[in-house]
Amino acid sequence: MKPGQTQRVPWIVGVSGASGTPYAAAVLRALLAAGESVDLVVSRASRLTLLDETGISFRDAHWRHDLREWLARGADGKPDTFDADVSGVRHWSAGDLAAGPSSGSYPTKGMLIVPASTACVAGVALGLSKDLLQRAASVTLKERRRLVVAVRETPLDGRTLRHLVTLDDAGASVVPASPAFYAGATHIQDLVDFVAGRVLDAAGVGHGLYRRWRGDLGGARPTG
Repeated sequence: MKPGQTQRVPWIVGVSGASGTPYAAAVLRALLAAGESVDLVVSRASRLTLLDETGISFRDAHWRHDLREWLARGADGKPDTFDADVSGVRHWSAGDLAAGPSSGSYPTKGMLIVPASTACVAGVALGLSKDLLQRAASVTLKERRRLVVAVRETPLDGRTLRHLVTLDDAGASVVPASPAFYAGATHIQDLVDFVAGRVLDAAGVGHGLYRRWRGDLGGARPTG
């Protein structure tokens, strides 16, 4: 950073091992398109999910290349669907508990966990801090910053529901990865973008990912 320059305060994006890596990609693209800086934490479990869902290996030593390939891919798996500029991203290894986001003195705007597995939800609710993702979420809560948890699991049992209530009581926003259809979705990407848009709504970040409800019944239906 040059003398006199002000470093932008980032959002932390944590990606846990639940199915739904296209949700994370859509959130990351929208944050970067909005001019936001991102600190990215990709859990070990999520790397297996990413490999299974996309064929992409996320490697710490080659994270820029792998992230660019991931963000360029559409929700239907088609490569090179999007332009992917990852210059606004800083990556932290999930095992690095000395990383910036592990401390409350490290400035952030808040944290988005997308998708959030039930194991991740439990770890954050119980304050386990077993890896950097959970630790950063605990720090976000204790510093009274925004925490958005996009839980992706079904069905939800009583334990997970109690953990989600604990997170809500602690000030987090719980956003289930539940696509809606009133926005006129015609493609899987539209459904993914709806969920990503609701995550960003909870964080207070502007975007144009989905058609908002205007009180006009049938307004999203195709004409002709």
